[in-house]
Amino acid sequence: MTWAETDGTRSRILRAALDLFAEQGYQRTSLRQIAERLRLTKAAILYHFPSKAHLLTDLAEPLIRDLETLLDAAAALPPARARWMLVEGWADTMLRHRRSLGMLYHDLALVDRGSNYQRLVRIVLRANEIVAGPDAGVGERIRAVQALSACGDPVFFFTDVPDEVLRADILDGVRRLLADSPPAGHGADRAGPTPPTGGTPSDRRRPGRPPALGPEQVSAVRRMYAAGRHSVDEIAAAFGVSRATVYRHLESSDNNETVSS
Repeated sequence: MTWAETDGTRSRILRAALDLFAEQGYQRTSLRQIAERLRLTKAAILYHFPSKAHLLTDLAEPLIRDLETLLDAAAALPPARARWMLVEGWADTMLRHRRSLGMLYHDLALVDRGSNYQRLVRIVLRANEIVAGPDAGVGERIRAVQALSACGDPVFFFTDVPDEVLRADILDGVRRLLADSPPAGHGADRAGPTPPTGGTPSDRRRPGRPPALGPEQVSAVRRMYAAGRHSVDEIAAAFGVSRATVYRHLESSDNNETVSS
């Protein structure tokens, strides 16, 4: 259970701090403003958090802890599966902590170089090694860094894009960057991805002309439609494709059911 799921005074302070940091930034938010929002005294805030910096550190803790758990799980797998478990898990973790991540992008320089900073450094270095794989060359290590950035940066810059759509686009882009596909049976392979390179001529379009939707995007389209919360027009707009493209992928789904307009 995270602080966001509890109702204690400490958790209420953290939620209020996150709201105010997101609204007006860390520097422009005072402990007094946080106290006033909660109808508490400043002394009550200081009882739980000796300084404003402690609030920032504690707000980052759930994200850091989830990334550490992800790394431990990925490290126990063979390299190919570890890479894709980490890539998918990294994107999912960034999306799960969207609000905290946005705050940290603005104020990451304010996190002191204490234990949390050192944990973040270790997490990133270890994650880069797993994505790059054993005996990786310089180019492979560079692409691993790019891949992890691609899993996190869009979450901050595209705040208006729904999680499902953003996740599909992120993973599709990472797969193209790494010129790789998840191993058979892995989560990202559920939609039956087409390798970004290689394959038969029928598997590819002309060079320089990528498919309208990647495998992760197709999978997301089908899940959104099946959930019944979005119309075909809304799904098409979210992915920037035509209604005909959406229908084509729905009609070619595994259950072979044809949808009608």
